[in-house]
Formats: sequence, structure tokens, C-alpha cells
Amino acid sequence: MSPSDCPDCRRILDVERLRADFPILQREVRAGVPLIYLDSTATSQKPRAVLQTLAQMYQQHNANIHRGVYTLAEEATAAYEDARAKVARFIGAAEAEEVVFVRNATEAINLVAYTWARANLQPGDLVLLTEMEHHANLVPWQMLAEARGIRLAFVPVKPDGALDLEALPRLLAQGPKLMAVSGMSNVTGYQPPLAEIIRQAHEAGALVLVDGAQLVPHKAIDVQQVGADFLAFSAHKMLGPTGVGVLYARRALLEAMPPFLGGGDMIKRVTLDGFAANDVPHKFEAGTPPIAEAVALGAAVDYLQGVGMDKIHAYEQALTAYLLPRLQEVPGLHLLGTVVAPRGAVFSFWMDDIHAHDIAQILDHYGIAVRAGHHCAQPLHLKFGVPATARASFYFYNTPEEGDHLIAALYKAKEVFA
Repeated sequence: MSPSDCPDCRRILDVERLRADFPILQREVRAGVPLIYLDSTATSQKPRAVLQTLAQMYQQHNANIHRGVYTLAEEATAAYEDARAKVARFIGAAEAEEVVFVRNATEAINLVAYTWARANLQPGDLVLLTEMEHHANLVPWQMLAEARGIRLAFVPVKPDGALDLEALPRLLAQGPKLMAVSGMSNVTGYQPPLAEIIRQAHEAGALVLVDGAQLVPHKAIDVQQVGADFLAFSAHKMLGPTGVGVLYARRALLEAMPPFLGGGDMIKRVTLDGFAANDVPHKFEAGTPPIAEAVALGAAVDYLQGVGMDKIHAYEQALTAYLLPRLQEVPGLHLLGTVVAPRGAVFSFWMDDIHAHDIAQILDHYGIAVRAGHHCAQPLHLKFGVPATARASFYFYNTPEEGDHLIAALYKAKEVFA
């Protein structure tokens, strides 16, 4: 591919320079077969700055936080709380105390379901979801419906993968107490108009939880500007380590919510007769948290801001515009979700007479890493009548040439199964 084939991609970002920051992108899958990593929707790769921060925390500052008065403990505490402040600024929170560190987006959503929802929802109350939700933003509400008798309703997905927003007023007229919606589908890449959805939901009296696991790594979000009441996301999808995620919630909501887990650090006082919960956010961070991982998340935020979230979003939009029509030209290839914009660079597809897992295995032969299955969005696949798809997901460290290699390998797959 000549540089002129995707001139916008190169104009926006110097991707080759950025790729040098990611050690794993320099490796080969086998001798002479370089890695082409197209599974960032599942987990992103990590730049050297994040890896070094993680190692340095364990090598130089390893201690528990908040309780020790010796040097290492104070260093670890300061680094941990500094990371919280960085994350708060990154998402536009009003204050650092509105950021709760959890294990991942799944735990963040479950925290809301087990605390705010159990305290505020009664049998018969409605929670509004969408048909494109990840299981992490579906199963907790199904469990709550089973345990507490709440009702669930769903905004439909149209044939192109976009939400049917014309159905939203009718569903909101039913008076949901909460709407939980993904900021970006991990299957289609579709990005719904969050600000407008949240505005309508608030006018109907509903709070809104945004599953930002896919959105936050790829597009700048200001929780105050967009109006989100809750936002959940994971570090490992935004260049950070596994084992740490974030729940953002407005302070007034956190203050009113009961603790999620009991134990050390989430208390002010304990007697044999009872306990008094700590201040937010600490009352939701029972036990020893992922200290080094949270600090490394702060390093990931620094790196993303250094690249520029607006540039990352623009680059991925250009890459999507380049790849989408080329994928649609592959004979016998069917995209699950053909919406053109707004969407991220995520492409889930199936091919005539080739199972998704076979596609993934053939692509792996060429060093191309993609995911195969229902991607923890089984109801969406069932709606489209497809048991499984192969999914290629791109991040700002992927190049148009890697997209070309993907498409060439798909043609090879057709030859194999011809």
C-alpha cells in the first residue's frame, strides 16, 4: 500500500514512531511472521512507560497504603492518590473523590447493581438497557431482576447495528429509574449519541450508567458535560494493566450508596457491635487495592494525553473510513453492523462456509490476532441470527498496512475453504 492510500491516517498520527513505544509490537509470532495485533477490544497492548511504572512501583515503592507512616508507605499512598486525581481529570470528574478504583468495568457495574440499585429499586421498577450490551452490563441487571423483581426493557438495535433511538421516547415514557448503556459496542463499534440519550433519560427521571469500557480508551469523554451519573471502565483496554478499573459516580450518589464489600480501609471505626463506613471513595475500596496497577493506570492516562485523545479518535475514524469499504468488498464476507459513523475501528464479521474460529486460526497463521466467538454479546449475535463472528479491532498503534494484511489473509482463507 502506498502512503497516499490513507493520507489522513499519516497526517493525523506518526504511528510508526508510537509503535516503537510498545515492545510487544516488535515481536514475531513465528520466525519471519510479525505480530499483527487486532484484538485491542479485548485488551490493549502496553507502552514501555506503563510497564516501567508497574515495575518501578514493585521495585522501589512497594508498601501498603493509607495506614503506614514510614517512607515507602507514604510514597505508595501518594502515587496511588495521584493516579486517582489523574483519572478524575481525564474523564472530567468534579473531584478526585468521585473516582473509585475497582478490578474492572464488570466490577464497577456490579457495584452499582449491588449498592445503589438494591437500595433504590423496588419490585416492578424498570431498568432500561439496550440490545447491544456486553454481558457485564446485562447479567447484573438480570440477576437483580431475579432477586428483587425489577423489570428490564431494551432499546432495539437496527439492522445496521445502530440503536433505534426513535423507540427511546416510548421506552422512557414507561418511567425507568435507571438506564444503562454502552458508550461503544464491542461488536459493531457503534457509538451512540450519549449526551442526547442522557438528556432524554434525565428528563424522564432516570439516572444513567455508561459502560465506557470501549469508549474511554478511544474518545475523550467529560462526564460532567455529557451528564453521566455513573461511568465504568477498565485500565487494560486503555494501555493500562489488568486487575484495575474505575467506577465514576457523582459524589452525592456515592455518599448515599452503602458499602459494597466489608473489610479493611472501608471503615472509620469498628466495634463488636457494628462499624462506621469510611468517607468516599474509600468506603468502596475494601482490602488492599491494586496499588501498583492503579499507579500504572495513571501512567497510561499520561501516555494517552501525550498522544492526544482527539488525535486518537480522528486517526481511528480515518482508519475506519479506509478499512470499512475494503472489508465489504471481500466476497462472502458479512459485517455484523454496517453503520458507517459514528463508530470505532471494530469489525465483527462472518464468512460463507467458514466458521469464525476457523477464520481466526487461519489469520493466526499469518500472525494476525483476532477474536472469535460472541464477544460477551450473545443476545446481539442471536438477534442477527449468527452464533459467532470473527472480530478485528484496531487501536491507534495499528497501521493501514496491517488492515491490508488482514484483508489479504481473508482472501487466502476463502481459497483454503474453496
